[in-house]
Amino acid sequence: MKRIFGTVWFRIAALALTVLLQIGIYVALFLFFSDYGSWFLLFCTILSAIAVMRIVLKDGCPEYKIAWIIPILVFPVFGGGLYLIFGHKVLSKRARRRISVISKRLNEDRWEKNSSVEQLEKVSSAAAFQARYLENHASATLYDETDVQYFPVGELMFESLLDDLKSAKQFIFLEYFIISEGEMWSKILSILEEKAREGVDVRLMYDDLGCVFLLPGDFPQQMEKKGIRCCPFNRFRHIFNSRFNNRDHRKICVIDGNIGYTGGINLSDEYINRVKKHGHWKDTAVRLRGNGVFGLTRMFLSVWEFYRGDFSDFSQYAPTQKVCAEGYVQPFGSSPDSPETVGENMYINFLNKAQKYVYITTPYLIIDSNMIKALTVSAKAGIDVRIITPGIPDKKVVYFLTRSYYPVLLEAGVKIYEYTPGFIHAKSAVSDDNTAVVGTINLDYRSLYLHQECAVWMYGTECVKDIRDDFLKTQAKCLQVTANSIRRIPAWKRMFLAFLRIFAPLM
Repeated sequence: MKRIFGTVWFRIAALALTVLLQIGIYVALFLFFSDYGSWFLLFCTILSAIAVMRIVLKDGCPEYKIAWIIPILVFPVFGGGLYLIFGHKVLSKRARRRISVISKRLNEDRWEKNSSVEQLEKVSSAAAFQARYLENHASATLYDETDVQYFPVGELMFESLLDDLKSAKQFIFLEYFIISEGEMWSKILSILEEKAREGVDVRLMYDDLGCVFLLPGDFPQQMEKKGIRCCPFNRFRHIFNSRFNNRDHRKICVIDGNIGYTGGINLSDEYINRVKKHGHWKDTAVRLRGNGVFGLTRMFLSVWEFYRGDFSDFSQYAPTQKVCAEGYVQPFGSSPDSPETVGENMYINFLNKAQKYVYITTPYLIIDSNMIKALTVSAKAGIDVRIITPGIPDKKVVYFLTRSYYPVLLEAGVKIYEYTPGFIHAKSAVSDDNTAVVGTINLDYRSLYLHQECAVWMYGTECVKDIRDDFLKTQAKCLQVTANSIRRIPAWKRMFLAFLRIFAPLM
């Protein structure tokens, strides 16, 4: 029985039954109140009106509000209830208390005596502006003396990661959105088991919903038996939990506090092109060595503490190796529990402070009016703004939505390219040969508003030009999107895309 309840198919069935149960409850309520139809309709109308008022009074993205208000008003019988279940995020008192404690520790337990923002101010006030924002609103410290290596494809990152994992002596921390059985995970797991037997502190965190169809239900127990401490993020139990939509989309690996990885690459074979799902899978990552690794360590430990309750002194996991390197790095995270949309504001600052160019790669382009304005104003001001998106989509509807944003951007002078060899999953940007960011943040509503995300912002590091060169090489393989090619889309399809745009924040 235990094996049956742990299978992927059982979890699929459980998800389907949960959806059917919700529909059944609504049908039962309607039938129960059918003899009192006017009272039932009045009750639902009042509930929907309350939901609309809550949406209007809340701070937040206008597009997200509109995406909920329209279905609530069109379907008042079900709309209000659906919003209160799925759209209204409510944290328990216990969760708010724990988040408060963790936020306080992130601000206090920094290991280093002071940040390098004052030093950066002497070099570039524009860069210091960005660094100060991330320090004040994401509890992210700016570090110097950090070597950064850029990986233009997942295969190269995977080779380096295996070598570094084999060298671990004290601890290995892994946090990933997706873990899928295959060559990549089996090789990593083999090393993790060996290290656990050697006494290395191995911890693994993964997103439960991201892996719901990929891992067995008893995966944490399997890992614990191997000596690997394992924790699923936001365990998926049923869709009535309003927080099931808030996922851990981060990718972090920290080894002995001296080496850290992040980027778009999950632990699954398509990310290293061992499996071809959507043509060539183009992804990127960075490897940090030195002081900056501690920024990734702090992010991992803060979430680990929230779910496992294992409190520890962060400084015992600080870097122990001295590195001499130029430039500055600032690992940072964003969370739906924060009033700040850190990821979006970072990109807006990135665009506003550019002097010559901004090159962006993103798998999805589903953005709000703030991002549209930042992109278009920069282009209108003469900044060379270029965006690469996939030529082969992984999700058709999201691909169509992405293309619906092209006309307004093209009209302003933004250049858009589609990666024709396959799917581009990289989330990176580079500007003016001195500033770059690589991480997990897509330019879509889910990444910017609903998910736990992370990235590394950098200034003056040697790898910035590597990121620029990789963008230009990738662009050479792309097809440039023009206004004429967009006009050739049939009128009915353009109308359909306009309709989809209304509900884009909910996708």
